Amino acid sequence: MNNTDSDNSREWAAQAYALLKKRQEEQKQELQKQEEQKQELQKQEEQKQELSDIPGQSKTIAEPELGEFDDNFTWSAMVLAAQGKNINQISIDEIDWLTKLRRGLEETRKGFVTELLDKLGDDPLTPESLDDLETLLIRADVGIDSTDKVISSLRTKLNEEVVGGEAGIEFLKKELKLIIDKPIKNSGTDLLVPQKGKLNVWLLVGVNGVGKTTTLGKLAYLSSKSNYKTLIAAADTFRAAAVEQLTVWGDRSNVEVISNKSKNADPAAVVFDAINSAIKRNVDLLLVDTAGRLQTKNNLMDELAKIKKIIDKKVPDAIVESLLVLDASQGQNGLKQAKSFAKSADLSGAIITKLDGTSRGGVSLAVSEEVNLPIRFIGAGEGIKDLRPFNSYEFVEAMLADK
Repeated sequence: MNNTDSDNSREWAAQAYALLKKRQEEQKQELQKQEEQKQELQKQEEQKQELSDIPGQSKTIAEPELGEFDDNFTWSAMVLAAQGKNINQISIDEIDWLTKLRRGLEETRKGFVTELLDKLGDDPLTPESLDDLETLLIRADVGIDSTDKVISSLRTKLNEEVVGGEAGIEFLKKELKLIIDKPIKNSGTDLLVPQKGKLNVWLLVGVNGVGKTTTLGKLAYLSSKSNYKTLIAAADTFRAAAVEQLTVWGDRSNVEVISNKSKNADPAAVVFDAINSAIKRNVDLLLVDTAGRLQTKNNLMDELAKIKKIIDKKVPDAIVESLLVLDASQGQNGLKQAKSFAKSADLSGAIITKLDGTSRGGVSLAVSEEVNLPIRFIGAGEGIKDLRPFNSYEFVEAMLADK
């Protein structure tokens, strides 16, 4: 990007910032008005519970504040603009998420792009610099297959023309995006959302400790906020705290949790009850938390098979997704988990969690290339809103944003 482009980008971002600042002030005034009306209602109905605790009323989730007009804002605004958004369509929520994503991938970027640019400077790519890039990609847990594919493409390009450092980064972005997009396109579904008019059942699978239960809670919030009738089945009955955790998340997003608090209750029985409730209530999306560890891997897969059998029998026309939750900070161990589950669990997608603060964000590419799993959602923070549908363009831009 030359200086003129950079100046124009910052001016465009400044206009977007001013508009969002104005919109935020208007929203604050509207919220203040609503709060005054709420207090008036509470006075009139003193015999009832507080309005925010009445069943059926959504719990209040704090909206993000507009931060400083800085490089993070400018970068986030330009990423949105590059995807066709105009100034009036940009929201504080989107800016907040992209800022978190960029910050979350900072550790991956530090050991990758920053080091690469330091080595390259303004010089053209050379066979030696490709060797350096290969090392950096592997260190970021991009995976052997993905790395080989990228380096091979770059070598071919170098044989055809001189490639400068900046052009090399842009070419790298395109190659990485192709790798991530391939399984998504092969699936026939660019964006995973519940289909209206049918029961959608999403099974969340994965080993304990990857953030599976927390991720399900965030998915419930995302689904409910998107106006899908949502229900949670707490079928990880072998982990003592799982039901309590889900109950808290369900309460926060105003989504009911179907559970059996008996010790070592049958997970398939919980799913059976949840499906009955979902049918009665005409639910759009049933989210199922599954066990993360039993005595052996076979026991775990048998449990998943039992759950799927119940679903097939009760709702044969349901749309079932099996989503593997992976902790990005586990790097190659996470990749091994993906390969193991893919062989036995009939997976249809992956959710990458804990991208914030890890230097191994590149494992997302290894999952796409080596396991052929479409990434459906990513998490980059601990808040209830810090899980979003996966966007390959935004991910690669955040991963390869320059200094």
